[in-house]
Amino acid sequence: MRSCESLATIVFVLLLSIVRGVPDLTGLPVGPYCARKYPRGDCCSGRQDECSEPILTTLCYCDEFCDRYREEDCCPDYWSHCKGMEVTTSPPQEIRRCFFQGRSYNIGQTLKDNCNTCKCSPVGERVEVLCEENRCLQERDLIDEINIGSESLGWTAANYTEFWGRTLKEGVQLRLGTLNPSRSVHRMNPVRRIYEPDSLPREFDANSRWLDQINTVVDQGWCGASWAISTVQVASDRFSIMSKGADSVDLSAQHLLSCNNRGQQGCNGGYLDRAWMFVRKFGLVDESCYPWRGSADHCKLRKRTNLRGAGCPAATNPLRTELYKVGPAYRLSNETDIMQEILTSGPVQATMRVYQDFFSYKSGVYRHSAIAERYDSGYHSVRIIGWGEESSYGGGSVKFWRVANSWGVDWGEDGFFRIQRGTNECEIESYVLAVWAKTV
Repeated sequence: MRSCESLATIVFVLLLSIVRGVPDLTGLPVGPYCARKYPRGDCCSGRQDECSEPILTTLCYCDEFCDRYREEDCCPDYWSHCKGMEVTTSPPQEIRRCFFQGRSYNIGQTLKDNCNTCKCSPVGERVEVLCEENRCLQERDLIDEINIGSESLGWTAANYTEFWGRTLKEGVQLRLGTLNPSRSVHRMNPVRRIYEPDSLPREFDANSRWLDQINTVVDQGWCGASWAISTVQVASDRFSIMSKGADSVDLSAQHLLSCNNRGQQGCNGGYLDRAWMFVRKFGLVDESCYPWRGSADHCKLRKRTNLRGAGCPAATNPLRTELYKVGPAYRLSNETDIMQEILTSGPVQATMRVYQDFFSYKSGVYRHSAIAERYDSGYHSVRIIGWGEESSYGGGSVKFWRVANSWGVDWGEDGFFRIQRGTNECEIESYVLAVWAKTV
């Protein structure tokens, strides 16, 4: 009896196909058609001949056009086999999807829009993509405003792949890392040098003056340890300069990060006065003895006083047996004092307030935008290695500091940046420190 009914159904459908020209396949048994050829949930993505399966005297299809355009020549088991939908003898009457940035998404599907997670969700009778509302570290509208917008700043911004997809909060917490400089720096004693300010050169670069004795740019990674990196790099530069190359060394930032843990917060930031006190009291080993890991691991050199006891190789200077120590850190209080210090003794440590647009700096003389002041900022410690002047985009000239950052050589001007000098831009002239290296 069932075979007679099935035969009658087929004959009826064939008659309809002759009248209409296209068979209505929705009333046929649900398969297997697509199931004969494709794994469950993974059918054909485009309308080609190989996307079809024979059914009666014609073909039915197993592709995305069924879901998108509601075609009548789709195989009866397309919705159940390919899409995982529970159907009987006909496809669902309505398939709701979200369309976002040129693509479509199923209900419940998630996606990333820069640093924000989004989800295709029903909203009443509609569906739409709902996203988090984090401020991202890299924002196209801010980059465009700096490069081609109405606020002419005289420098160029870029979108860095390493920063894309991260929140501004992450950048401030994990790419900076200096805590409350007003508390830890202002109580240090300033020094006064006797010199003639007008005799200072218009430009100077420590890399040119002390060739091969200045530390190269490093990348702190996603660890808020600028307090440790800038401290050891300034100390390293000064050991090389003040010993005239005898104590040429790259000191270990990891040693300081891991072992200077009293009152410090490791990769979440540190105080400069405590960092310099540690180097003064306990000393440091070199980078090869305690390589950078980018995380505040357990200190392995606690209370070591000499290089042999710390398990380190012999120093390049045969007279050195003790760890590398410095004298008391001192503060420099104005533009020309900073210049004179760099000119005579080498790079200095400076702390600056970092606004969002600084993360996108590519080239030119930096000054922060008014737009960036609206969002989170934090403090970052860097090395000033020189200064200069260049023609201003508005006429005249602009003075700048040349500064080494710790975000790798792919950022900025080969890892360096220039920032306006003499105006305390981003407070960079407020918290400037130097030390005297204890050479042997």
